[in-house]
Amino acid sequence: MLKSIKVRDYMTRHLLTFRSDTDLFLAIDRLLEHRISGAPVVDSQGHLIGMISDGDCLRGILSGAYFDAVGGNVSSYMSTQVESVSPETDIIEVCQRFLRDKRRRFPVVEEGVLVGQISRRDVLRAVKAFAQHEPEQPPEV
Repeated sequence: MLKSIKVRDYMTRHLLTFRSDTDLFLAIDRLLEHRISGAPVVDSQGHLIGMISDGDCLRGILSGAYFDAVGGNVSSYMSTQVESVSPETDIIEVCQRFLRDKRRRFPVVEEGVLVGQISRRDVLRAVKAFAQHEPEQPPEV
């Protein structure tokens, strides 16, 4: 049953992360290099403290352009209100949250520590894998 599939089974474990004191332009370089639109921000113990997105970076550049001070640290522009999920959350619940909250990804946190990330694409992989292992249904008569 699809409900028994957990986030832990399909989450991405190796993530690009930033610290709050990371230079904004270094973060932009890394996002472009990895072809991703955002990344978690963690403290020295790996606790999730925020997210930085390409939109946050654009806001930082635009805001800096107005004040002739483009740049700064990730901490000045990151989102600190971050919704996360547990590795034990089932895939159906994550699907519902993706649709309800219009999110593309959720950080996965266990005991306050970032352990991965689950994306819409990861959920699609889970559904596909589940569907391919389902026993074939007899044809309707």
